[in-house]
Amino acid sequence: MLRAALIGLPSSGKTTLFQLMTSVHDAPRGKGDVNIGISKVPDARLDTLTAMYNPRKRVPATVEFTDIVARGGAQALVEVAGYKNADALVHVVRAFRDHAVAHPEGSIDPARDAQTMEDELILADLAVAERRLERIEKDLKKGKSADLEKERDLVRRCKEALEHGTPLRALQLAGDDLKRLRGFQFLSAKPLLLVMNLDESEMADVGADVGRAAQKTGLAPFLAHASTRAVALCTKIELEIAQLAAEDAKAFLADLGLSESGLDRVIRTSYDLLGYISFFTVGDDECRAWSIARGTPAQLAAGEIHSDIQRGFIRAEVVAYDALIARGAMAACREHGEVRLEGKDYVVQDGDIINFRFAT
Repeated sequence: MLRAALIGLPSSGKTTLFQLMTSVHDAPRGKGDVNIGISKVPDARLDTLTAMYNPRKRVPATVEFTDIVARGGAQALVEVAGYKNADALVHVVRAFRDHAVAHPEGSIDPARDAQTMEDELILADLAVAERRLERIEKDLKKGKSADLEKERDLVRRCKEALEHGTPLRALQLAGDDLKRLRGFQFLSAKPLLLVMNLDESEMADVGADVGRAAQKTGLAPFLAHASTRAVALCTKIELEIAQLAAEDAKAFLADLGLSESGLDRVIRTSYDLLGYISFFTVGDDECRAWSIARGTPAQLAAGEIHSDIQRGFIRAEVVAYDALIARGAMAACREHGEVRLEGKDYVVQDGDIINFRFAT
């Protein structure tokens, strides 16, 4: 299960967004309280496949979102496991003005708020890095270790970046370095999605244009950072849409120049930000979207369905989504040679429709 944690200052609209995305309406109240909800990843391809096969069951990909109360600065962030266990962070930044909802800082300044939260993540990580370096140095005095020395050099590099106010996601670590850091669960290393919570008038002006919204809110510099994305929405508008029938909601969005709700954009962008893609299995019983990391080979992808399929993997029958939709039926794809037999090392592509052959 992919996990994303919502962060944000009080009165940012964080909990409202969580409730709308997950239909979980019991808000956490005390420090450290956690609410967990599941959101379905919107995917028009799954809708089309479902209409084609008319299965008994339709199963979309999902993302788990958490809403956490963490007041008290960097130390509070360190202590809340829901943040450390998340695969990505979703920072809801207030850009709307409402005299009835006071901002804790007394004024609306999205860039300031985004930097405040970034600084807290960095401070939390710096404390972790310093403690780990102390432990490594003690262990190295007992005897040299090539692995431990590599870890020390990496943590030193991280500490230096953090001391200069640089989030660890900006280092774009990969390979063995990335594996070494996973156990630390550094907060500033996690991919970051900025949700710009706009006024109604601003939302009508910028629509889904993230660049324009970022310029208006002063958040453009954040979008230049590695592993950082953004979505613009207005929770007040999203609340109105949630109360409308499907056709009325579609018309309402069209009036705003939008093809989908802000909620759907947040869910889908969170999924993309984590580097995940979907492949599909189809049939009369079920049409399902399966989540895998980009670059996953076929045998490992089979394990997402069942470990027995991974162990007994023989071949993967693969057809591209566009090919199936163009032909209208799997049989037609077979006749035109568009159904391929792939081995265990085949890298699954986004939108692949796969039937795994296996032996138990």
